[in-house]
Amino acid sequence: MGIVDDLQRARIAFERRDWAAAYDRLTAADGEPSSAGLGADDLMTLAMSAFLLGDIDDCIRALQRGYRLRIDNGEVPGAVRFAFWLARVHNGRGEGAVGSGWAARAERLLADQPDDVVERGYLLIHDFFRCVDRGDLDGAVAVGDEIVSVARRHGDPDLLAQGLVCKGRMMMYAGHVPEGLATLDEAMVGVAAGELSPVFAGTVYCAMIDACQEVLDFGRASAWTTALTRWCDSQPDLVPFTGQCAVHRGQILRLHAAYPEALEEFEDACQRYAALGYDVAAGLAMSERGDVLRIRGDYALAESSYDQAASYGYEAQPGRALLMVARGRVSGAVAAVRRLLAETGDPVHRSRLLAGAVEVLIAGDEPAEAEEAARQLSTIAEEFGCAGLRASAAYCSALVALAAEDSDRALPQARTAAQLWSELRAPYEAARAKVLVGRAVRLLGDDDSATAELTAACRTFAELGTVAARQEAEKLIGRSTSGLTGRELDVLRLVAVGNSNAEIAGLLVLSDKTVARHLTNIFAKLDVPSRTAAVAYARDHDLL
Repeated sequence: MGIVDDLQRARIAFERRDWAAAYDRLTAADGEPSSAGLGADDLMTLAMSAFLLGDIDDCIRALQRGYRLRIDNGEVPGAVRFAFWLARVHNGRGEGAVGSGWAARAERLLADQPDDVVERGYLLIHDFFRCVDRGDLDGAVAVGDEIVSVARRHGDPDLLAQGLVCKGRMMMYAGHVPEGLATLDEAMVGVAAGELSPVFAGTVYCAMIDACQEVLDFGRASAWTTALTRWCDSQPDLVPFTGQCAVHRGQILRLHAAYPEALEEFEDACQRYAALGYDVAAGLAMSERGDVLRIRGDYALAESSYDQAASYGYEAQPGRALLMVARGRVSGAVAAVRRLLAETGDPVHRSRLLAGAVEVLIAGDEPAEAEEAARQLSTIAEEFGCAGLRASAAYCSALVALAAEDSDRALPQARTAAQLWSELRAPYEAARAKVLVGRAVRLLGDDDSATAELTAACRTFAELGTVAARQEAEKLIGRSTSGLTGRELDVLRLVAVGNSNAEIAGLLVLSDKTVARHLTNIFAKLDVPSRTAAVAYARDHDLL
Protein backbone atom coordinates (compact mmCIF):
# COMPACT_ATOMS: atom_id res chain seq x y z
CA MET A 1 0.00 0.00 0.00
CA GLY A 2 1.44 3.40 -0.99
CA ILE A 3 1.92 6.50 1.09
CA VAL A 4 -0.96 8.27 -0.66
CA ASP A 5 -3.29 5.38 0.12
CA ASP A 6 -2.17 5.34 3.77
CA LEU A 7 -2.80 9.04 4.13
CA GLN A 8 -6.21 8.85 2.46
CA ARG A 9 -7.27 5.92 4.66
CA ALA A 10 -5.95 7.73 7.75
CA ARG A 11 -8.00 10.82 6.98
CA ILE A 12 -11.14 8.75 6.42
CA ALA A 13 -10.54 6.87 9.69
CA PHE A 14 -10.15 10.17 11.54
CA GLU A 15 -13.42 11.48 10.12
CA ARG A 16 -15.27 8.38 11.31
CA ARG A 17 -13.65 8.67 14.78
CA ASP A 18 -11.52 5.55 14.45
CA TRP A 19 -8.58 7.11 16.26
CA ALA A 20 -6.47 3.94 16.44
CA ALA A 21 -6.72 3.30 12.69
CA ALA A 22 -5.96 6.94 11.89
CA TYR A 23 -2.94 6.90 14.19
CA ASP A 24 -1.60 3.59 12.84
CA ARG A 25 -1.93 4.60 9.19
CA LEU A 26 -0.39 8.03 9.71
CA THR A 27 2.49 6.48 11.63
CA ALA A 28 2.97 3.94 8.85
CA ALA A 29 2.98 6.66 6.18
CA ASP A 30 5.41 8.75 8.23
CA GLY A 31 7.80 5.80 8.50
CA GLU A 32 7.85 4.82 4.82
CA PRO A 33 11.44 4.84 3.49
CA SER A 34 10.32 6.85 0.46
CA SER A 35 8.44 9.38 2.61
CA ALA A 36 9.76 12.86 3.30
CA GLY A 37 7.62 12.91 6.41
CA LEU A 38 4.07 14.00 7.04
CA GLY A 39 2.88 17.45 6.07
CA ALA A 40 1.70 19.91 8.71
CA ASP A 41 -1.99 19.11 8.32
CA ASP A 42 -1.38 15.38 8.70
CA LEU A 43 0.89 16.02 11.69
CA MET A 44 -2.00 17.87 13.35
CA THR A 45 -4.25 14.88 12.61
CA LEU A 46 -1.60 12.53 14.04
CA ALA A 47 -1.29 14.71 17.15
CA MET A 48 -5.07 14.77 17.73
CA SER A 49 -5.30 11.00 17.15
CA ALA A 50 -2.55 10.41 19.70
CA PHE A 51 -4.24 12.76 22.17
CA LEU A 52 -7.58 10.99 21.80
CA LEU A 53 -5.85 7.64 22.35
CA GLY A 54 -4.30 9.01 25.55
CA ASP A 55 -0.72 9.06 24.21
CA ILE A 56 0.19 12.58 25.31
CA ASP A 57 3.93 12.21 24.63
CA ASP A 58 3.34 11.21 21.00
CA CYS A 59 0.83 14.05 20.69
CA ILE A 60 3.42 16.56 21.86
CA ARG A 61 6.08 15.19 19.52
CA ALA A 62 3.76 15.50 16.51
CA LEU A 63 2.75 19.04 17.53
CA GLN A 64 6.38 20.08 17.88
CA ARG A 65 7.18 18.73 14.42
CA GLY A 66 4.17 20.50 12.93
CA TYR A 67 5.15 23.75 14.59
CA ARG A 68 8.70 23.55 13.20
CA LEU A 69 7.41 22.73 9.71
CA ARG A 70 5.08 25.74 9.73
CA ILE A 71 7.86 28.02 10.96
CA ASP A 72 10.31 26.75 8.33
CA ASN A 73 7.70 27.41 5.63
CA GLY A 74 6.97 30.90 6.96
CA GLU A 75 3.36 29.96 7.78
CA VAL A 76 2.96 31.98 10.97
CA PRO A 77 -0.80 31.56 11.62
CA GLY A 78 -0.40 27.79 11.19
CA ALA A 79 2.56 27.78 13.58
CA VAL A 80 0.44 29.68 16.11
CA ARG A 81 -2.18 26.92 15.93
CA PHE A 82 0.42 24.30 16.81
CA ALA A 83 1.79 26.48 19.62
CA PHE A 84 -1.74 26.93 20.98
CA TRP A 85 -2.22 23.17 21.19
CA LEU A 86 1.20 22.63 22.73
CA ALA A 87 0.29 25.14 25.45
CA ARG A 88 -3.10 23.50 25.99
CA VAL A 89 -1.78 19.93 26.19
CA HIS A 90 1.07 20.84 28.56
CA ASN A 91 -1.28 22.85 30.78
CA GLY A 92 -3.76 19.97 30.78
CA ARG A 93 -1.30 17.59 32.35
CA GLY A 94 -0.07 20.05 34.93
CA GLU A 95 3.04 21.38 33.18
CA GLY A 96 2.05 25.01 33.53
CA ALA A 97 5.49 26.54 33.01
CA VAL A 98 5.96 24.73 29.69
CA GLY A 99 2.41 25.61 28.64
CA SER A 100 2.95 29.28 29.47
CA GLY A 101 6.13 29.23 27.40
CA TRP A 102 4.33 27.98 24.33
CA ALA A 103 1.51 30.49 24.81
CA ALA A 104 4.05 33.32 25.07
CA ARG A 105 5.78 32.13 21.90
CA ALA A 106 2.45 32.09 20.04
CA GLU A 107 1.70 35.65 21.20
CA ARG A 108 5.13 36.80 20.02
CA LEU A 109 4.55 35.24 16.60
CA LEU A 110 1.25 37.12 16.24
CA ALA A 111 2.84 40.47 17.05
CA ASP A 112 3.52 41.17 13.36
CA GLN A 113 0.25 39.68 12.07
CA PRO A 114 -3.00 41.55 11.32
CA ASP A 115 -5.07 42.40 14.37
CA ASP A 116 -8.19 40.50 13.37
CA VAL A 117 -7.07 36.92 12.76
CA VAL A 118 -8.91 34.00 14.31
CA GLU A 119 -5.74 32.70 15.96
CA ARG A 120 -5.88 35.67 18.34
CA GLY A 121 -9.18 34.28 19.56
CA TYR A 122 -7.57 30.94 20.37
CA LEU A 123 -4.79 32.61 22.36
CA LEU A 124 -7.45 34.49 24.32
CA ILE A 125 -8.44 31.11 25.80
CA HIS A 126 -5.12 31.08 27.66
CA ASP A 127 -5.73 34.68 28.75
CA PHE A 128 -9.11 33.61 30.12
CA PHE A 129 -7.62 30.89 32.31
CA ARG A 130 -4.88 33.21 33.52
CA CYS A 131 -7.59 35.61 34.71
CA VAL A 132 -9.39 32.76 36.47
CA ASP A 133 -6.18 31.58 38.15
CA ARG A 134 -5.49 34.99 39.64
CA GLY A 135 -9.12 35.49 40.72
CA ASP A 136 -9.86 38.28 38.21
CA LEU A 137 -13.45 37.27 37.41
CA ASP A 138 -14.31 40.60 35.78
CA GLY A 139 -11.31 40.22 33.49
CA ALA A 140 -12.31 36.65 32.70
CA VAL A 141 -15.83 37.76 31.73
CA ALA A 142 -14.40 40.40 29.40
CA VAL A 143 -12.06 37.88 27.77
CA GLY A 144 -14.92 35.40 27.36
CA ASP A 145 -16.97 38.06 25.56
CA GLU A 146 -14.01 38.82 23.28
CA ILE A 147 -13.53 35.13 22.42
CA VAL A 148 -17.19 34.87 21.40
CA SER A 149 -16.90 38.06 19.32
CA VAL A 150 -13.81 36.81 17.42
CA ALA A 151 -15.41 33.42 16.85
CA ARG A 152 -18.59 34.92 15.41
CA ARG A 153 -16.67 37.27 13.09
CA HIS A 154 -14.69 34.35 11.69
CA GLY A 155 -17.43 31.72 11.78
CA ASP A 156 -15.34 29.32 13.88
CA PRO A 157 -17.61 26.82 15.72
CA ASP A 158 -14.86 25.41 17.99
CA LEU A 159 -13.84 28.84 19.20
CA LEU A 160 -17.46 29.95 19.58
CA ALA A 161 -18.35 26.96 21.75
CA GLN A 162 -15.27 27.46 23.93
CA GLY A 163 -16.03 31.16 24.30
CA LEU A 164 -19.63 30.47 25.28
CA VAL A 165 -18.41 27.96 27.89
CA CYS A 166 -16.00 30.52 29.33
CA LYS A 167 -18.67 33.20 29.37
CA GLY A 168 -21.38 30.93 30.80
CA ARG A 169 -19.24 29.66 33.68
CA MET A 170 -18.23 33.18 34.67
CA MET A 171 -21.84 34.33 34.58
CA MET A 172 -22.68 31.51 36.97
CA TYR A 173 -19.86 32.42 39.37
CA ALA A 174 -21.11 36.00 39.32
CA GLY A 175 -24.46 34.68 40.58
CA HIS A 176 -26.34 34.76 37.25
CA VAL A 177 -26.93 31.03 37.16
CA PRO A 178 -30.03 30.76 34.90
CA GLU A 179 -28.37 33.07 32.36
CA GLY A 180 -25.08 31.17 32.62
CA LEU A 181 -26.76 27.81 32.08
CA ALA A 182 -28.62 29.23 29.07
CA THR A 183 -25.28 30.33 27.60
CA LEU A 184 -23.88 26.84 28.15
CA ASP A 185 -26.96 25.40 26.45
CA GLU A 186 -26.08 27.57 23.44
CA ALA A 187 -22.56 26.12 23.44
CA MET A 188 -24.07 22.63 23.42
CA VAL A 189 -25.95 23.41 20.21
CA GLY A 190 -22.68 23.13 18.28
CA VAL A 191 -21.92 19.78 19.94
CA ALA A 192 -25.37 18.36 19.24
CA ALA A 193 -25.17 19.50 15.60
CA GLY A 194 -21.80 17.79 15.09
CA GLU A 195 -20.09 21.08 14.26
CA LEU A 196 -17.19 20.75 16.72
CA SER A 197 -13.89 18.94 16.45
CA PRO A 198 -13.59 16.01 18.91
CA VAL A 199 -11.39 17.65 21.54
CA PHE A 200 -13.56 20.76 21.74
CA ALA A 201 -16.73 18.65 21.74
CA GLY A 202 -15.48 16.62 24.71
CA THR A 203 -14.37 19.77 26.51
CA VAL A 204 -17.77 21.43 26.10
CA TYR A 205 -19.63 18.29 27.19
CA CYS A 206 -17.63 18.04 30.40
CA ALA A 207 -17.81 21.77 31.16
CA MET A 208 -21.59 21.69 30.80
CA ILE A 209 -22.02 18.72 33.13
CA ASP A 210 -19.56 20.15 35.67
CA ALA A 211 -21.60 23.34 35.75
CA CYS A 212 -24.85 21.42 36.29
CA GLN A 213 -23.33 19.39 39.13
CA GLU A 214 -21.98 22.53 40.80
CA VAL A 215 -25.49 23.95 41.20
CA LEU A 216 -27.25 20.58 41.73
CA ASP A 217 -29.17 20.89 38.45
CA PHE A 218 -29.57 17.12 38.35
CA GLY A 219 -32.06 17.10 35.48
CA ARG A 220 -29.65 18.80 33.08
CA ALA A 221 -26.69 16.85 34.48
CA SER A 222 -28.41 13.51 33.93
CA ALA A 223 -29.51 14.34 30.38
CA TRP A 224 -26.08 15.56 29.29
CA THR A 225 -24.29 12.69 31.06
CA THR A 226 -26.37 10.25 29.02
CA ALA A 227 -25.43 12.15 25.85
CA LEU A 228 -21.73 12.21 26.83
CA THR A 229 -21.81 8.46 27.51
CA ARG A 230 -23.22 7.83 24.02
CA TRP A 231 -20.58 10.12 22.53
CA CYS A 232 -17.75 8.29 24.33
CA ASP A 233 -19.20 4.87 23.46
CA SER A 234 -19.24 5.80 19.77
CA GLN A 235 -15.43 6.06 19.95
CA PRO A 236 -14.19 2.73 21.40
CA ASP A 237 -10.53 3.83 21.46
CA LEU A 238 -11.19 7.16 23.17
CA VAL A 239 -9.24 7.79 26.39
CA PRO A 240 -9.59 11.52 27.32
CA PHE A 241 -13.05 12.54 28.58
CA THR A 242 -13.87 8.95 29.56
CA GLY A 243 -12.65 9.70 33.10
CA GLN A 244 -14.93 12.72 33.32
CA CYS A 245 -17.77 10.66 31.92
CA ALA A 246 -17.23 7.99 34.59
CA VAL A 247 -17.25 10.64 37.34
CA HIS A 248 -20.47 12.13 36.04
CA ARG A 249 -22.12 8.71 35.77
CA GLY A 250 -21.00 8.00 39.32
CA GLN A 251 -22.51 11.26 40.55
CA ILE A 252 -25.88 10.41 39.02
CA LEU A 253 -25.71 6.86 40.38
CA ARG A 254 -24.92 8.25 43.82
CA LEU A 255 -27.96 10.54 43.62
CA HIS A 256 -30.12 7.50 42.90
CA ALA A 257 -28.39 5.55 45.74
CA ALA A 258 -26.88 2.94 43.40
CA TYR A 259 -23.79 2.95 45.60
CA PRO A 260 -21.84 -0.14 44.41
CA GLU A 261 -22.14 1.00 40.80
CA ALA A 262 -21.15 4.56 41.74
CA LEU A 263 -18.03 3.30 43.53
CA GLU A 264 -17.01 1.34 40.43
CA GLU A 265 -17.37 4.44 38.27
CA PHE A 266 -15.31 6.61 40.62
CA GLU A 267 -12.54 4.02 40.87
CA ASP A 268 -12.49 3.66 37.08
CA ALA A 269 -12.35 7.44 36.69
CA CYS A 270 -9.44 7.76 39.10
CA GLN A 271 -7.43 5.15 37.20
CA ARG A 272 -8.12 6.85 33.88
CA TYR A 273 -7.18 10.30 35.21
CA ALA A 274 -4.04 9.06 36.94
CA ALA A 275 -2.86 7.32 33.77
CA LEU A 276 -3.05 10.66 31.92
CA GLY A 277 -1.37 12.58 34.75
CA TYR A 278 -4.51 14.59 35.58
CA ASP A 279 -3.93 14.56 39.32
CA VAL A 280 -6.55 17.06 40.51
CA ALA A 281 -9.22 15.30 38.47
CA ALA A 282 -8.17 11.96 40.00
CA GLY A 283 -8.50 13.64 43.39
CA LEU A 284 -12.08 14.66 42.58
CA ALA A 285 -12.92 11.03 41.77
CA MET A 286 -11.42 9.88 45.08
CA SER A 287 -13.33 12.58 46.97
CA GLU A 288 -16.59 11.44 45.38
CA ARG A 289 -15.73 7.85 46.30
CA GLY A 290 -15.09 8.94 49.88
CA ASP A 291 -18.49 10.61 50.06
CA VAL A 292 -20.25 7.39 49.04
CA LEU A 293 -18.27 5.34 51.55
CA ARG A 294 -19.05 7.86 54.29
CA ILE A 295 -22.75 7.69 53.52
CA ARG A 296 -22.58 3.90 53.74
CA GLY A 297 -20.85 4.08 57.11
CA ASP A 298 -17.48 2.73 55.89
CA TYR A 299 -15.61 5.42 57.77
CA ALA A 300 -12.09 3.97 57.61
CA LEU A 301 -12.32 3.48 53.83
CA ALA A 302 -13.86 6.92 53.42
CA GLU A 303 -10.95 8.52 55.27
CA SER A 304 -8.51 6.60 53.09
CA SER A 305 -10.25 7.91 49.96
CA TYR A 306 -10.14 11.48 51.26
CA ASP A 307 -6.43 11.02 52.00
CA GLN A 308 -5.88 9.81 48.44
CA ALA A 309 -7.75 12.85 47.14
CA ALA A 310 -5.43 15.08 49.17
CA SER A 311 -2.38 13.29 47.77
CA TYR A 312 -3.60 14.30 44.30
CA GLY A 313 -3.94 17.92 45.41
CA TYR A 314 -7.73 17.94 45.88
CA GLU A 315 -9.37 19.07 49.13
CA ALA A 316 -12.27 16.68 49.80
CA GLN A 317 -14.62 19.09 51.51
CA PRO A 318 -17.14 19.29 53.04
CA GLY A 319 -17.07 15.49 52.99
CA ARG A 320 -14.05 15.22 55.25
CA ALA A 321 -15.59 17.61 57.80
CA LEU A 322 -18.78 15.52 57.85
CA LEU A 323 -16.68 12.40 58.39
CA MET A 324 -14.92 14.10 61.31
CA VAL A 325 -18.32 14.74 62.90
CA ALA A 326 -19.33 11.12 62.36
CA ARG A 327 -16.14 9.99 64.11
CA GLY A 328 -16.54 12.38 67.02
CA ARG A 329 -13.99 15.03 65.99
CA VAL A 330 -16.54 17.81 66.01
CA SER A 331 -14.37 20.78 67.01
CA GLY A 332 -11.94 20.08 64.17
CA ALA A 333 -14.84 19.84 61.72
CA VAL A 334 -16.26 23.19 62.88
CA ALA A 335 -12.87 24.84 62.42
CA ALA A 336 -12.60 23.36 58.92
CA VAL A 337 -15.98 24.62 57.71
CA ARG A 338 -15.37 28.07 59.17
CA ARG A 339 -12.14 28.27 57.17
CA LEU A 340 -13.79 26.98 54.00
CA LEU A 341 -16.60 29.52 54.21
CA ALA A 342 -14.14 32.33 54.88
CA GLU A 343 -12.13 31.34 51.79
CA THR A 344 -15.06 30.85 49.39
CA GLY A 345 -16.82 33.93 48.08
CA ASP A 346 -18.57 33.15 44.81
CA PRO A 347 -22.11 31.82 45.25
CA VAL A 348 -21.64 28.68 43.13
CA HIS A 349 -18.73 27.23 45.09
CA ARG A 350 -20.22 28.51 48.35
CA SER A 351 -23.46 26.67 47.64
CA ARG A 352 -21.52 23.39 47.54
CA LEU A 353 -20.21 23.98 51.07
CA LEU A 354 -23.18 25.45 52.90
CA ALA A 355 -25.30 22.32 53.36
CA GLY A 356 -22.40 20.39 54.88
CA ALA A 357 -21.49 23.42 56.97
CA VAL A 358 -24.99 23.57 58.45
CA GLU A 359 -24.78 19.93 59.57
CA VAL A 360 -21.33 20.42 61.06
CA LEU A 361 -22.28 23.63 62.88
CA ILE A 362 -25.42 22.03 64.33
CA ALA A 363 -23.30 19.12 65.58
CA GLY A 364 -20.88 21.64 67.07
CA ASP A 365 -23.69 23.44 68.93
CA GLU A 366 -23.29 26.64 66.93
CA PRO A 367 -26.95 27.42 66.16
CA ALA A 368 -26.47 31.06 65.16
CA GLU A 369 -23.79 30.24 62.58
CA ALA A 370 -25.84 27.29 61.32
CA GLU A 371 -28.90 29.54 60.93
CA GLU A 372 -26.88 32.07 58.93
CA ALA A 373 -25.44 29.34 56.66
CA ALA A 374 -28.94 27.93 56.07
CA ARG A 375 -30.26 31.40 55.27
CA GLN A 376 -27.49 31.96 52.72
CA LEU A 377 -28.20 28.61 51.10
CA SER A 378 -31.93 29.41 50.85
CA THR A 379 -31.15 32.75 49.19
CA ILE A 380 -28.79 31.14 46.69
CA ALA A 381 -31.25 28.32 45.95
CA GLU A 382 -34.02 30.82 45.27
CA GLU A 383 -31.79 32.82 42.92
CA PHE A 384 -30.44 29.76 41.07
CA GLY A 385 -33.77 27.92 40.86
CA CYS A 386 -32.25 24.42 40.66
CA ALA A 387 -34.33 21.66 42.30
CA GLY A 388 -31.39 19.99 44.04
CA LEU A 389 -30.33 23.22 45.69
CA ARG A 390 -33.89 24.00 46.75
CA ALA A 391 -34.19 20.54 48.30
CA SER A 392 -30.88 20.96 50.11
CA ALA A 393 -31.86 24.42 51.35
CA ALA A 394 -35.22 23.17 52.66
CA TYR A 395 -33.49 20.32 54.50
CA CYS A 396 -31.02 22.71 56.15
CA SER A 397 -33.77 25.14 57.12
CA ALA A 398 -35.65 22.28 58.79
CA LEU A 399 -32.50 21.14 60.56
CA VAL A 400 -31.78 24.53 62.14
CA ALA A 401 -35.45 24.96 63.08
CA LEU A 402 -35.39 21.61 64.88
CA ALA A 403 -32.23 22.64 66.71
CA ALA A 404 -34.26 25.57 68.02
CA GLU A 405 -37.21 23.22 68.74
CA ASP A 406 -39.32 25.29 66.35
CA SER A 407 -41.56 22.55 64.96
CA ASP A 408 -43.92 24.97 63.20
CA ARG A 409 -41.05 26.22 61.04
CA ALA A 410 -39.33 22.85 60.70
CA LEU A 411 -42.24 20.71 59.50
CA PRO A 412 -43.13 22.47 56.21
CA GLN A 413 -39.44 22.75 55.28
CA ALA A 414 -38.84 19.06 56.03
CA ARG A 415 -41.88 18.05 53.97
CA THR A 416 -40.69 20.24 51.08
CA ALA A 417 -37.25 18.64 51.21
CA ALA A 418 -38.74 15.12 51.23
CA GLN A 419 -40.96 15.92 48.26
CA LEU A 420 -38.21 17.53 46.18
CA TRP A 421 -35.71 14.74 46.84
CA SER A 422 -38.37 12.15 45.98
CA GLU A 423 -39.08 13.92 42.69
CA LEU A 424 -35.35 13.81 41.94
CA ARG A 425 -35.38 10.04 42.65
CA ALA A 426 -32.90 10.45 45.50
CA PRO A 427 -34.07 7.86 48.06
CA TYR A 428 -31.32 8.41 50.63
CA GLU A 429 -31.83 12.17 50.76
CA ALA A 430 -35.61 11.75 50.79
CA ALA A 431 -35.34 9.35 53.74
CA ARG A 432 -33.13 11.81 55.62
CA ALA A 433 -35.80 14.45 55.11
CA LYS A 434 -38.41 12.00 56.43
CA VAL A 435 -36.37 11.70 59.62
CA LEU A 436 -36.73 15.46 60.06
CA VAL A 437 -40.47 15.19 59.41
CA GLY A 438 -40.64 12.54 62.14
CA ARG A 439 -38.71 14.69 64.58
CA ALA A 440 -40.94 17.71 63.84
CA VAL A 441 -44.25 15.90 64.31
CA ARG A 442 -42.93 14.34 67.51
CA LEU A 443 -42.25 17.85 68.83
CA LEU A 444 -45.89 18.58 68.04
CA GLY A 445 -46.91 15.63 70.24
CA ASP A 446 -47.90 13.20 67.45
CA ASP A 447 -45.83 10.16 68.41
CA ASP A 448 -47.68 7.69 66.18
CA SER A 449 -47.04 9.74 63.03
CA ALA A 450 -43.44 10.33 64.11
CA THR A 451 -42.87 6.59 64.47
CA ALA A 452 -44.42 5.95 61.06
CA GLU A 453 -42.14 8.50 59.35
CA LEU A 454 -39.04 7.26 61.17
CA THR A 455 -39.85 3.62 60.46
CA ALA A 456 -40.27 4.35 56.75
CA ALA A 457 -36.93 6.16 56.72
CA CYS A 458 -35.29 3.34 58.65
CA ARG A 459 -36.58 0.79 56.14
CA THR A 460 -35.11 2.81 53.26
CA PHE A 461 -31.75 3.13 55.00
CA ALA A 462 -31.68 -0.62 55.63
CA GLU A 463 -32.44 -1.34 51.96
CA LEU A 464 -29.71 1.04 50.82
CA GLY A 465 -27.13 -0.25 53.30
CA THR A 466 -26.55 3.20 54.82
CA VAL A 467 -25.68 1.92 58.27
CA ALA A 468 -25.07 5.13 60.20
CA ALA A 469 -28.30 6.76 58.99
CA ARG A 470 -30.24 3.61 59.84
CA GLN A 471 -28.79 3.54 63.34
CA GLU A 472 -29.72 7.19 63.95
CA ALA A 473 -33.28 6.49 62.82
CA GLU A 474 -33.45 3.39 65.04
CA LYS A 475 -32.25 5.44 67.99
CA LEU A 476 -35.08 7.93 67.43
CA ILE A 477 -37.58 5.08 67.20
CA GLY A 478 -36.17 3.59 70.38
CA ARG A 479 -34.44 0.51 69.00
CA SER A 480 -30.88 -0.61 69.69
CA THR A 481 -28.70 1.62 67.54
CA SER A 482 -26.85 -1.36 66.13
CA GLY A 483 -29.72 -3.77 65.68
CA LEU A 484 -27.83 -6.09 68.05
CA THR A 485 -29.43 -7.80 70.99
CA GLY A 486 -28.20 -7.11 74.51
CA ARG A 487 -26.35 -10.45 74.61
CA GLU A 488 -24.72 -9.75 71.24
CA LEU A 489 -23.51 -6.40 72.56
CA ASP A 490 -22.06 -8.20 75.60
CA VAL A 491 -20.17 -10.57 73.30
CA LEU A 492 -18.93 -7.70 71.12
CA ARG A 493 -17.63 -5.75 74.12
CA LEU A 494 -15.68 -8.79 75.31
CA VAL A 495 -14.25 -9.34 71.83
CA ALA A 496 -13.14 -5.69 71.81
CA VAL A 497 -10.94 -6.20 74.89
CA GLY A 498 -9.24 -9.24 73.37
CA ASN A 499 -11.13 -12.25 74.71
CA SER A 500 -11.22 -15.51 72.76
CA ASN A 501 -14.46 -17.43 72.15
CA ALA A 502 -13.64 -19.82 74.99
CA GLU A 503 -12.93 -16.94 77.38
CA ILE A 504 -16.19 -15.21 76.42
CA ALA A 505 -18.08 -18.48 76.96
CA GLY A 506 -16.63 -18.75 80.44
CA LEU A 507 -17.34 -15.15 81.37
CA LEU A 508 -20.95 -15.23 80.12
CA VAL A 509 -21.63 -18.84 81.12
CA LEU A 510 -22.39 -19.88 77.55
CA SER A 511 -21.24 -22.72 75.32
CA ASP A 512 -18.53 -22.11 72.72
CA LYS A 513 -21.10 -22.94 70.06
CA THR A 514 -23.48 -20.24 71.33
CA VAL A 515 -20.70 -17.64 71.35
CA ALA A 516 -19.83 -18.59 67.77
CA ARG A 517 -23.49 -18.19 66.76
CA HIS A 518 -23.63 -14.74 68.39
CA LEU A 519 -20.52 -13.70 66.47
CA THR A 520 -22.03 -14.91 63.20
CA ASN A 521 -25.14 -12.83 63.92
CA ILE A 522 -23.00 -9.79 64.82
CA PHE A 523 -21.06 -10.03 61.55
CA ALA A 524 -24.28 -10.30 59.56
CA LYS A 525 -26.06 -7.41 61.29
CA LEU A 526 -23.07 -5.07 61.09
CA ASP A 527 -22.21 -6.28 57.55
CA VAL A 528 -18.56 -6.91 58.47
CA PRO A 529 -16.30 -9.89 57.65
CA SER A 530 -14.25 -10.38 60.83
CA ARG A 531 -13.81 -9.79 64.57
CA THR A 532 -11.37 -6.95 63.87
CA ALA A 533 -13.82 -5.24 61.52
CA ALA A 534 -16.66 -5.69 64.01
CA VAL A 535 -14.64 -4.04 66.77
CA ALA A 536 -13.60 -1.17 64.46
CA TYR A 537 -17.23 -0.66 63.49
CA ALA A 538 -18.33 -0.72 67.13
CA ARG A 539 -15.76 1.92 68.07
CA ASP A 540 -16.73 4.14 65.15
CA HIS A 541 -20.41 3.92 66.13
CA ASP A 542 -20.11 4.20 69.91
CA LEU A 543 -21.39 0.69 70.59
CA LEU A 544 -18.82 -0.11 73.26
